[in-house]
Amino acid sequence: MNIEELKYPIGRYKRPDIISEADIAHWIDEIAAAPGQFQEAVKGLSDEQLSTPYREGGWTVRQVLHHVPDSHLQAYGRFKLALTEERPTIKPYMEDRWAMLPDSELTPVEVSLAMLDALHKRWVVLLKSMTRNDFKRTLFHPEHQKEFSLDGILGMYAWHGKHHLAHILNLKKRMNW
Repeated sequence: MNIEELKYPIGRYKRPDIISEADIAHWIDEIAAAPGQFQEAVKGLSDEQLSTPYREGGWTVRQVLHHVPDSHLQAYGRFKLALTEERPTIKPYMEDRWAMLPDSELTPVEVSLAMLDALHKRWVVLLKSMTRNDFKRTLFHPEHQKEFSLDGILGMYAWHGKHHLAHILNLKKRMNW
């Protein structure tokens, strides 16, 4: 595998030009399924395996498992901001630095798996309650100097979960775990 395939095993996220209600429903289902998929993917992995980077220079499985709920918690908060404020400006964060903080090394992965499960349960309740117009609401991302709609953000986070799950599953396959 080349570096691009290792970094983006399912490809980079591409927002569809037109997002249908079927797309939204599918992405909500993917958000709902993700916690169980991560739990299954790491079941039985040893501490040494959790400390293995998914690629040279990449995060360890442990860091990936802590990153996903960190990232999705940001997304959940951004949804709530966009649903309660007009075009809020979000605060970006340095995910690479978050992954290097001591909690990403010292916290058992079961804590982040439980966090992801609880977070996604709340998020799915919110997502299923949203109208088509709610999904058209926007937020402003200052790093990109661009407005993003919630339907596109939903697609990106459905992709994000599958993206990191593929990091783990591909590593397991390459290592014959």
